[in-house]
Amino acid sequence: MNALAARRRHPAAILILLLLGLVLTGGAYAALAPKPANATEASADQVEWGRQLFLTNCATCHGKNGLGTPVGPNLAGVGAASVDFQMGTARMPLAEPGVQAPRGSEVTFSDEEIAAIAAWVASLAPGPAIPDAEQTDWSKGDPGVGGEIFRVNCAMCHNSAGAGGALTKGKYAPGLTDVEAKHIIEAMLTGPQSMPVFNDANISAESKRDVIAYLKTMQEEGNPGGMALGSLGPVPEGLVVWIFGLGILVGAAYWLGQKGA
Repeated sequence: MNALAARRRHPAAILILLLLGLVLTGGAYAALAPKPANATEASADQVEWGRQLFLTNCATCHGKNGLGTPVGPNLAGVGAASVDFQMGTARMPLAEPGVQAPRGSEVTFSDEEIAAIAAWVASLAPGPAIPDAEQTDWSKGDPGVGGEIFRVNCAMCHNSAGAGGALTKGKYAPGLTDVEAKHIIEAMLTGPQSMPVFNDANISAESKRDVIAYLKTMQEEGNPGGMALGSLGPVPEGLVVWIFGLGILVGAAYWLGQKGA
């Protein structure tokens, strides 16, 4: 008993107990922590392939470990969704520095290469996963509900019709026409450029699908009222009325004047 009591009073006993507690807590968290429903386990070969692709094509700006440089942000914690969005919309690799990365016309990497780079970036730290087919199936969404959500949370930047709009300091909210459903959800999850993050705690996965249903339904229905004029609302409409309407009135006044003479 005296020997056991002596060990308890040893100066290193507290340190050993703290280390043991941390190890047990960390192990329990790793085993029991919930994982995203759409998360998929990447193979070691895929992650390694992604690392090699990253070193060749991305490390100049983001650093060899993906932790950022003065010209490229830290990628730890952005998740696979951010990589899939940025590279899948041809925003990355960035052609040239600017206030905003524009959507490109041609994707540089194949789907398999993007998935590999996304898997490696996802291995750096937990982050949003790429949405699965269930989340992006907008046919199961409610366009009416999605329209309400979009007008409350998105229309002030993207326009109520999703046509996009200007922001400050040369930035802009891009149009959402012909954008893949998964890329819209990924943008909501990761908040690229000036966009805020709408995680599932803010807007649920089902509500995100409703938003997609609203945007896709509007795109399919087109503009039954005639010319959309950029879907920018009363400004271009008023300009058209002013130019053509005033022109017609001036022409009519001139014709009446000539006829009276």
